[in-house]
Amino acid sequence: MSKQDNLIVVGKLGATYGIRGWLKVFSFTENPESIFDYQPWFVKAQGESVVYSVEDWKRHNQGLVAKLAGLEQREDAQALTNAEILVPADVLPALPEDEFYWRDLMGMNVVNTKGYNLGTVKDILETGSNDVLVVEANLKDAFGKKERLIPFLPEQVILNVDLAAQRIEVDWDPGF
Repeated sequence: MSKQDNLIVVGKLGATYGIRGWLKVFSFTENPESIFDYQPWFVKAQGESVVYSVEDWKRHNQGLVAKLAGLEQREDAQALTNAEILVPADVLPALPEDEFYWRDLMGMNVVNTKGYNLGTVKDILETGSNDVLVVEANLKDAFGKKERLIPFLPEQVILNVDLAAQRIEVDWDPGF
């Protein structure tokens, strides 16, 4: 398996900054500056991924800007405006046993304590107080649900996350 088979999006490049090839950076990482700890960057623009190393970066106003190796002038950098920043998943730090990357939860089967299959995780919403699983219900859901929003509250709602079995056990009424 090549490194490109296991890439995850960690940010996005914005507009150019100055005339020497710098770009604004929008980080999706919990600590925005940690995006620069994950190298190399696979920058996906116009359907192609190109590998870049970050030559330099700095804080600017409320955001971040970076100079990618090989981009020496504004025109070079403009081609990467709105491009996704991807990194190999194996460069991310390992998490404690009870923490999970969102990407690990996507597609997992969600079952309640009575064994009712609530569906699969198709998205996760960040609400500020707690994350919320967006669970796509099965086509023939007995309760007529298409989608369920289940708060990610460990020990209260989320009872067990089994990465190996791709299953999340929840204390949740299927009628919700």
